[in-house]
Amino acid sequence: MPGPRLTHEERRRIARWLADGLGYAEIGRRLDRPTSTISREVARNGTSGDYRPDHAQQVAGHRARRSKPAKPAEPEQDGTSGGFVDRFAGLLAATGMPRMTARVFVCLLTADRGLTAAELVRRLRVSPASVSKSIGYLEAMGLVVRQADPGERRERYGVDDEVWLRAWQTDTGAHREIATAARQGAEIFGAGTTAAARFGEMARFFGRLSEQMDGSTLADSVVYDALTVIAALAHGGRPLTPDVLASALGWSLDRTIAALGAIREQPAIADPLALEEIGDGTCALVARPDRLNGVQRRAITDAGSSRVPW
Repeated sequence: MPGPRLTHEERRRIARWLADGLGYAEIGRRLDRPTSTISREVARNGTSGDYRPDHAQQVAGHRARRSKPAKPAEPEQDGTSGGFVDRFAGLLAATGMPRMTARVFVCLLTADRGLTAAELVRRLRVSPASVSKSIGYLEAMGLVVRQADPGERRERYGVDDEVWLRAWQTDTGAHREIATAARQGAEIFGAGTTAAARFGEMARFFGRLSEQMDGSTLADSVVYDALTVIAALAHGGRPLTPDVLASALGWSLDRTIAALGAIREQPAIADPLALEEIGDGTCALVARPDRLNGVQRRAITDAGSSRVPW
């Protein structure tokens, strides 16, 4: 990958592409460099409109020797850790994350503190544009945060202790939106069509995935009460009102209503059953509609007459 400074070979390519009539923006794209870098390079080293790469390389070398001593370089990783970082970045890239973004993320994971954009450029030896694009991608996924450093004007980027929870919740929300959109697709194309069947399966899959990943904050006691209400409705085998449930369980009405609310908020509690509200607060348990497809439901109904008692 190209470093912060233009190399001799890059300067020769600039000269060749200028001769071919390419603009600064296209040359920058081909070299993965900002357009401003190319325009400054040509303006600084052009003579009578003629860019000379060998002369530009010599001038750049003199300028580098006259500059102030550079800050100590970041310590190089040993062969073991460096190899692990490369392999880990490769695994992330295999999941669909852009490879450059994966390298930036692993670099932040292995840093003791947040890094500035300039430090990422220096460590990874890539262009500022590549780092900027990768940081934007990671921020959108909730994988990095901006960290203010007192006494410094530059922002740092880092990985905090909440990163995996944020990433989990981001995925959960995305899966929920996919399930909702797929259900709408099934309705649009209509029952009996191939597209509706596919969208229906997709909605069921992502709906279940979203529920399983949902980071609900329901208290354990409320979940336990919800399971008790489910057992009561299943044992009763008929619709019951909250008043009847509360009386039978020996609970207050508020406690019973809270348990029913927990089932509505987190349907996975009752899986593979679902809470059905009939009216006036009366509730019953039914089979979840997404556990069986249309063909399976019809087959079970048709087989009802030959059902063997348990």
